[in-house]
Amino acid sequence: MAKKDIELEKKASESSKSKKNKQEQKDGAVKRFFKGIAKWFRELKSEFKKVVWPSKSTVITNTLVVLVVMLVSAAFVGGMDMGFLELMELALGGKG
Repeated sequence: MAKKDIELEKKASESSKSKKNKQEQKDGAVKRFFKGIAKWFRELKSEFKKVVWPSKSTVITNTLVVLVVMLVSAAFVGGMDMGFLELMELALGGKG
């Protein structure tokens, strides 16, 4: 009987050791995860310091260029649409 008791004690201690080991691994994984996030934010901050931000006048100029190009493109596409509509009506004899 003593031999069985010793074996049961060994199994119980091994089980508690494995539970502790699993918990330590979990804790380590959580710590690594948060350390990784902190590292990412530190690197992000250092990268933002390297960025050369455009001046206010450059931003305004580029915005105006984009708006003008959009308006010209919209007018061109609208004109093409109306032209093709007229051609289709002529071809199908719609307006007569």
